[in-house]
Amino acid sequence: MILGQSSPQQAAMLARAGRSTLDDVFRRALARRPGTVALIDPPNAAAITGAAPRRLTYAQADRVIDAIAARLRHLGLQTDQVVGLQMANTIDAVVTLLGILRAGLIAMPLPLLWRQAECIAALDRVNARALIVSARIGAVDHCELAMNVAAEVFQIRQVGGFGPGLADGVIGFDDLYDEGATATPPEITRSINPAAHVAIITWDAGADGPVPVARSHFEILAAGAAVTLESRIEPTAVILSSLTLPSLAGLALGIMPWLLVGGTLALHHPFDDQVFLAQCRAERAASVIVPSLLAQRLGKSGALSRRDGIKTLVAAWRAPDEMASSPDWGDLAISLVDVAVFGESALFATRRSGAGVSTPLRLGPVTTPHRAQDALQVVELARTPAGTIAVRGTQVPRFPVPLGLDAMAKPAFPVDSDGFADTGYACTVDPETQALSITGGGAGAARYRGARRALVTAERNGTGEVPRDVPPLAVVGLGS
Repeated sequence: MILGQSSPQQAAMLARAGRSTLDDVFRRALARRPGTVALIDPPNAAAITGAAPRRLTYAQADRVIDAIAARLRHLGLQTDQVVGLQMANTIDAVVTLLGILRAGLIAMPLPLLWRQAECIAALDRVNARALIVSARIGAVDHCELAMNVAAEVFQIRQVGGFGPGLADGVIGFDDLYDEGATATPPEITRSINPAAHVAIITWDAGADGPVPVARSHFEILAAGAAVTLESRIEPTAVILSSLTLPSLAGLALGIMPWLLVGGTLALHHPFDDQVFLAQCRAERAASVIVPSLLAQRLGKSGALSRRDGIKTLVAAWRAPDEMASSPDWGDLAISLVDVAVFGESALFATRRSGAGVSTPLRLGPVTTPHRAQDALQVVELARTPAGTIAVRGTQVPRFPVPLGLDAMAKPAFPVDSDGFADTGYACTVDPETQALSITGGGAGAARYRGARRALVTAERNGTGEVPRDVPPLAVVGLGS
């Protein structure tokens, strides 16, 4: 049983959050629409992973999730142990994530940019017991990478994979898609609120390197609900997303709207413009979810239009300080929703005005849907004495890592006596409107391809090379 430290504020939020786990939300959609298509692979999946694209109904997805959960337990994994996954943005990744949760385990999706040194450090730090990968993602052999990682991390006893050409010693999972592959995982019972348990671990960047962030089911649901309500995604809608799982944004934007509305999720492995636009039209996507840079590019090009069936474009701003200065898209005849992503601490969704002008964040309660009379408060913003943004609400993570009984472990974002957690993002405040102007992305971190990366300096060795144990993508400054 893994729970966070309790306080009166946290207890009140926990009571409001309900008892639904992510698997419960999936099962509700399953009960309503068992024969409806739930998940659609990228049409170019074969070029990405070597496996042909799939389409699964809710009933088919449920059977595969059951089979994955049962296999994980059969392999000897115990309740609340951590399972890492590093997978392409395909159906394999979604059903594996849900299968891990159904088995009563904790999922830890690893960034696709991470290579051996980073994966080893992360998996060892959280005492992970298994790793599941796509055999290949593009030109990278993730199966070989996984085996090398497992050789270095003593606790990892099992390595699983999807796709052709699995290395010796890797347990194949593709057979679980066969209609005859039925299995029933053990029922997981919790003595207290199951939604309060850690479900997923993601990674943020801090001054000392990557920082693990553990989240409960209701924290992820809270973030996903904020995006879904603000985007006004309709029940049964087809949602096309190019966001991958290993982040709060990937979870809250990439899969939660699909789970909450019970629609169809079409996945796109980032990024191919022509394939993406062809998917929009072929699947008649009503809502499109992409990183902000791609949203701007698609908007400027006029590639997205309402006549193609698209109603909403959701843009994830991993650099929220750039959101206010983004161009107005007044001539784009679809709804635009900005999601300001503050690393792994929290995110906030705001719908643009009819003229396409971005809506600023303000101190105080943040409600959704924006400007609606019956709007719900999702978080509350404040400014710290150090001039950074602090956030309070149900989506703020409160669990220490490593998990369990380690009294020295602390949460990634400690809360103060009033329940506020410092995001580390610098800001100024307009004294009249209380509007926030974000001026920085946090000390000790830099942005790389839209994501925050730790600032790590390393001196070259005697041969002029960077030491092998320094994660290459984390290196910013190098000694001469």
